[in-house]
Amino acid sequence: MATRTDAPTRREQILKEAARLFAERGFHGVGVDEIGAAVGISGPGLYRHFAGKDAMLAELLVGISGQLLTGAKRRVAEADGGDAEALLDSLIEGHIDFALDDRPLITLHDRELDRLRDSDRKLVRQLQRQYVELWVQVLREVHPGLAEPAARSAVHSVFGLLNSTPHLGRPGSLPGRAAMSELLHRMARGAFGAAASG
Repeated sequence: MATRTDAPTRREQILKEAARLFAERGFHGVGVDEIGAAVGISGPGLYRHFAGKDAMLAELLVGISGQLLTGAKRRVAEADGGDAEALLDSLIEGHIDFALDDRPLITLHDRELDRLRDSDRKLVRQLQRQYVELWVQVLREVHPGLAEPAARSAVHSVFGLLNSTPHLGRPGSLPGRAAMSELLHRMARGAFGAAASG
């Protein structure tokens, strides 16, 4: 996944290819053998790593929700009560990295979340709520006059903007990564500014 810089483990390779295939063809349109072939092992060999496709889907969706929250908490801790503007920029940058680097997971979340077991789906929602509330707190430090419900709505709206990356066309048809990241950042800050000025 995008948060690691060292060589991915076999398990991470499987998850990455599963996410890509599920996003391209849907959860039911992909067999275990195809996922195995994508990482150079037999379909049955996957069962040494995962109980099945359902377990892969749960780990992907619970995992990315947890990673986003953990990353945001780390950014808050590193800011250590400092400049709220800089912290908001840091949160936006972290989410943009996710939106540009993990596009299949966004598609997967939109399309397949309801396929998770109730307990896994509830965990995803719980992690997401914590992530949103962390953003709301920081946003209201930057814009103290913004009421909590409006701040929460603004955060959800900005997530919708940033998470639109899978729908922006083929990767080659977009500006370069740095230009796209800068554009998304300006748009996110503009949206928050507009919410605060309303």
